[in-house]
Amino acid sequence: MAGPTDTVTLTEAPALTPLLLRGALRSPFRRPAPDAAFPRTRLLLPGLRVDLVRLAAYERVCGFPTGEPDLPVTYPHVLGFPLAMRLMSGRDFPLPLPGLVHTSIEIVRRGVLPADAAYDLSVRVEGLAEHRRGTEATVVTGLRLGGDVVWESRSTYLARHGSAATGRSPRPPVRRTEPQDGPHGAPPRLPEAGPAGTGRAGETPAEQAGKVLAGQPGEAPAEQAGKVPAGGGGLPPATTAEWRLGGDVGRRYGAASGDRNPIHLHPLTARLFGFPRAVAHGMWTVARCLAAHGTPDATEVRARFRAPVLLPGTVAYEADGTGRFTLRGPDGRLHVSGEVRPPPGARRNPGGSPRRGDSRTARHS
Repeated sequence: MAGPTDTVTLTEAPALTPLLLRGALRSPFRRPAPDAAFPRTRLLLPGLRVDLVRLAAYERVCGFPTGEPDLPVTYPHVLGFPLAMRLMSGRDFPLPLPGLVHTSIEIVRRGVLPADAAYDLSVRVEGLAEHRRGTEATVVTGLRLGGDVVWESRSTYLARHGSAATGRSPRPPVRRTEPQDGPHGAPPRLPEAGPAGTGRAGETPAEQAGKVLAGQPGEAPAEQAGKVPAGGGGLPPATTAEWRLGGDVGRRYGAASGDRNPIHLHPLTARLFGFPRAVAHGMWTVARCLAAHGTPDATEVRARFRAPVLLPGTVAYEADGTGRFTLRGPDGRLHVSGEVRPPPGARRNPGGSPRRGDSRTARHS
């Protein structure tokens, strides 16, 4: 097994489709468990430059303003996703890709990310943790500019299995971790969702609908409704909006991000995996919410994916003016919950203002 500090340097980002197929073929032979061995290799892609054409397509489908000199806060996740899939499709990753659920993401951005800069991109598996419904893996993606960590995320992916998979009864979570890329500590984890019926990822209906091939449940957004003055201190006003989502959102986001998981593309391919219609990408949900909400230059974003969004569909976006936002279905089911706040160790700037979209720049999808 590779040592905990081993680094493999790549010359280009790997193609996603072969990785997804490889992971699917290897999945029947995997035995998920929180104490299983996991890859200790850190993948590094130095000197990465952003494809500005694909970036513009991503901005359009997510509702960010196009032509801005800096990257949207969520875009580095797109850059790192192929590297994450290389690790998770490898022989030494213990969780099966089919049915793997993207349950949360935490992002720390330390400042603006110039779109024309050359970055060093790294991805690693930080550790495994026992979850009440299975085993959860944490994947860390980092972006360095001039040797400094300027952006970092932690995504959690849940493989559902019973106690029979581990051969023992459930116990309190124990997380196995590797050292972090950056000097800061990990952002606090979001609490578990509220009572049953809110559609959180841990609930049976939500997770059954949210199973994806190394992917994400839930997503949505696209249209602006009313504003209620609130907040202050540089925060956006309280906002409510109803967004009507077209059936092509998954195909458009897949073309821009490279994630062409069949559950997102067409009703026919989605039905092969048990969905009545195509399912929106989870990361599109968060990106679209943040395009409407806005984020400061230096910011921390935390979001949980609670339940998938079927396409076409209608969702309600709400931001309370304090940094918190939610995305719900017409029946009130919670699809996404999140928060935008200052990064660890930073003070809120009373005169600051959000970047990368606010209620004036939100677009229709």
